[in-house]
Amino acid sequence: VQLVESGGGSVQSGGSLRLSCTVSGGTFSNIAMGWFRQAPGKEREFVASVSRSGDSKRYEDSVGGRFTISRDNAKNTATLQMNNLRPDDTAVYYCAAANSMYEQAYRVQSRFTYWGQGTQVIVSS
Repeated sequence: VQLVESGGGSVQSGGSLRLSCTVSGGTFSNIAMGWFRQAPGKEREFVASVSRSGDSKRYEDSVGGRFTISRDNAKNTATLQMNNLRPDDTAVYYCAAANSMYEQAYRVQSRFTYWGQGTQVIVSS
């Protein structure tokens, strides 16, 4: 399974960005997806996740109401729409994939087997 991210960049505080992750080499409808981020000098942390069908979603508290995770199983793509961005959202964002038998959204990093290369998001004040 391979993951390719796109959509990072630089934006001013209050702006929006849309990250995409395209998955190849697996059966996408059997894969739960997640987004994580790592800010400079910090550990990588959970941002959002979505179950195989898209019915179940989870968010880290600080992004709830600002970020929306979605997926298109016909296009093998997961998306993270980020609105009202803040400087503390600055980080490298990674998408991750987990083979899943269940309709569940995961938040533990160790549950995810496959990772993208990361895309930089910079939010200036």
